[in-house]
Formats: sequence, C-alpha cells, structure tokens
Amino acid sequence: MYTTLIAADDLARALAEPGQEDVLVLDCNFELTDPQAGRRHYDAGHIPGAAYVHLEETLSGPKTGANGRHPLPEPAALARAMAALGASSQTQVIAYDNAGGMYAARLWWLLRWIGHEAVAVLDGGELAWKRAGYPFTADTPAKRAAGSLRVREGRQPTLGYAQLRQALASGGRVVLDARAPDRYRGENETLDAVGGHIPGASNRFFRDNLGTDGRFLPADQLRQAFTSRMNGRAPAEVINQCGSGVTACHNLLAMEVAGLTGATLYPGSWSEWSAQSGAPVATGPDA
Repeated sequence: MYTTLIAADDLARALAEPGQEDVLVLDCNFELTDPQAGRRHYDAGHIPGAAYVHLEETLSGPKTGANGRHPLPEPAALARAMAALGASSQTQVIAYDNAGGMYAARLWWLLRWIGHEAVAVLDGGELAWKRAGYPFTADTPAKRAAGSLRVREGRQPTLGYAQLRQALASGGRVVLDARAPDRYRGENETLDAVGGHIPGASNRFFRDNLGTDGRFLPADQLRQAFTSRMNGRAPAEVINQCGSGVTACHNLLAMEVAGLTGATLYPGSWSEWSAQSGAPVATGPDA
C-alpha cells in the first residue's frame, strides 16, 4: 500500500499486475485562472485508465463569499464522488497532475481526511511518467463499476478562522504559509482582494519541497527544512495554510514524507482570513 508518494515505475508495475482493478488513477490537473483548462488537458492526453477530477466541482464545497475560494467538500459528498469513480475501502488511489503535485496533494489530503489511507501522489507527476517512457492516451477509459467508499474514522485535523485567531492569541501554534514569497509579502496579489499574510505566519513555499527534477526532496532534507521553521514545536502544533487550502496540502504531504505527522490544515487559508472583517494583516518578508 502506498500512502504518500509512488514512483512512475512502481505505478506502471501496479497497473500491469493482476488485480489492477484495485488501483484507481485520478488526473487532478487544474489552472486557477482557467478552471476548465485541466479538463481540456486531460482530454488531450492522460495516463491510460485515469479518470479526471475537478478541483472546484469535486474537491471543493460551496462558496459563501466568506469561507475562501476552495472550501472543503462535505465528507459524505466526497466519498460518494470517489465511489462513483470506482473507489472502495481497499482501492489504491493514485493522484497526479502536471503542476508539481499541487492539485494532486489536495486529493491526497482529502482522502486521508475522510479516512482512506491507501492514497498516494505520483512523484514527479505526468512529466516523470512520460520521461520514463510510459504511454499517454486521449482515449476515454472504460467506466469502472461503482465502489463502496465511505467516510471512516481517522480524519485529518482542521481548524476554522475563529479557532486560528484563538490559537494565535495563545501563542501555542506555528503557522506555515505555502504561497509564493511575493504573495506572502503582499506583492503581486491577483487571486485575493487583500495582499499580505497572517501575522506571525512563516513562509514555506510549497515548490521548495521539490528538487530540480520535479520530484519531492528526500525525507531527511524535508525534515530539516520543516523543523527549522517549527520553532521546536511538535508537528501537531503546526498549522498549514496557503491561498485557499490547496497548496497547503502539498506542505502537509511533504511533512508526512518527512515523518512529521499530525499537522493541521486551515482550509479557508488567506482567501478566508482576508475576507473577515477586522482580520489583522501583515506584509513584508518573513522574519
């Protein structure tokens, strides 16, 4: 069972082995500025047998205008959507994209959140798959029989805006912001109405989890990078956030690879925080 990352060679072997019906590959490609670009990309070519999942249609819930750009889906609704694609409790789910894992990691975290452990991200994404010489196809895959996935115990920890304000006031938690450094500083903000960051948050750009080949850095390097920003705190005292709760999952995956389990997601992230009346805003570089 793969629970964090899977290499292209290992995925190819899993798909070629008898029992491959227990492996469900999901294409998570998406573009924040063009919500249908991911589906077009999938239609043009994907890993054979892969199904497509849309960030805003499947991996997010309804927006209220104050709960961020990508609120969490209702757990039972997510389980039903995954079951409709063929997922059951024993299914090994593999998520991939062409964006360094930023969208695949959202699916990884969401399935862990509803208690499904057998989920991993294709390390290096579709580029690693192509570089290894494995096929891509535009063929529509045969529809799988519906699965029986249900919400189970073991959901990953989250907290909301009010809880985060309380945690920051008590000084007992560390907040890591996964956005690019310029957005963290309050510069070049194009996605949210207000630029800046949550006061006290430290910047850990999610792309720094990757090496030059697009794969995740070794576990020891990730562990060193994250512990250097945790101020001596345990992983359970770390809160991860980003712009809308998507790339923060990349940091959560990297922490899991590093053996730093138990960190929390603030799903609303900056897009929720900055929409709240009276929410404090900080700008400038990381301290």
